Amino acid sequence: MPDDVERVLVGRELNRAVLARQLLLERARVTVPAALERMGGLQAQYAPSMYIGLWSRVDRFRRADLTDALERRTVVQGTLLRATIHLVSAKDYWPLAIGVREGRRDWFARVSRGGPTVDELQRAVARLREALAGGPLRRAEIDQLLGAGFLGGVGMWLDLVRVPPSGTWERRRADLYAAADDWLGQATATAEEGVSLLVRRYLGGFGPATRTDIADWAGLPVRSLAPTLARLRLRSFRAEDGAELVDLPDAPLPDKETPAPVRFLPTWDATLLVHARRSGILPEAHRAKVFNTRTPHSVNTLLVDGSVAGTWRYEHGQIRIEEFGPLPRSVRRELAQEAERLAAFHG
Repeated sequence: MPDDVERVLVGRELNRAVLARQLLLERARVTVPAALERMGGLQAQYAPSMYIGLWSRVDRFRRADLTDALERRTVVQGTLLRATIHLVSAKDYWPLAIGVREGRRDWFARVSRGGPTVDELQRAVARLREALAGGPLRRAEIDQLLGAGFLGGVGMWLDLVRVPPSGTWERRRADLYAAADDWLGQATATAEEGVSLLVRRYLGGFGPATRTDIADWAGLPVRSLAPTLARLRLRSFRAEDGAELVDLPDAPLPDKETPAPVRFLPTWDATLLVHARRSGILPEAHRAKVFNTRTPHSVNTLLVDGSVAGTWRYEHGQIRIEEFGPLPRSVRRELAQEAERLAAFHG
């Protein structure tokens, strides 16, 4: 149960806490799997975003570091939180997959009325499972086997992972699939262990947070987290609006005046999503510039003093920056230096 301490955390304290936990205050000297475990994974709908997200967080990160980790199976891409593709450590994959399994199936049942029935999907699972015993299959091969439109539903009953060389910087389309138990070995985690890890990974990467924030990130009903939150030893705070925030006992809470270096974030970065709104990393005044009907996946953004202050794109071997407002000359110099390093990373 949360402790009784009710310290009020102001927005800037929450901002620095999330930046620290997301490795955005200082690049960390850690392995790729360790970085992903600290961050709560990375969204992976667009392969280069994974690489850039890690480059901004891991000291001396090279593109080959992630590709090698995918090939060695120490990290993996799979449909997990909110039924979206995430890059996580191999160690975290099964607990997270099992922790969200029922929630994903309930979500699919709500949004797919009129589609294949559960019996039809389970028959398709059996056919696909038999075919995957011979090795990974391309999306086109799966569609030919099952019929177009079946893969999304089948993935709710058969855990699938995207495997290299697809879904890498060099081959960006993640269209090669394997059964997770073939690629990683059999699952051993329980649903209870999975939900416990979900809560700990979220708070370790985005806390302090409300129960609703955790549930929104995981794609689960708030009520389903209640038994786990009751079992875990957590500390409690209040936000300025009075909302209760829970947190891991020893997670970092930097001083609100801690300097935050400029950073470049890719599309799909989870710090910009609604579940992390309290951190103020994406100011509400700029949200529509980053997420809108033309860019539902977001755009590449840059951080100044811990908040989005513009966008960037890689073009003709250079990083082009668009500021949302005039920036001091010293900040522009810092951005230019970081942009030069990012351009070299692309090259």
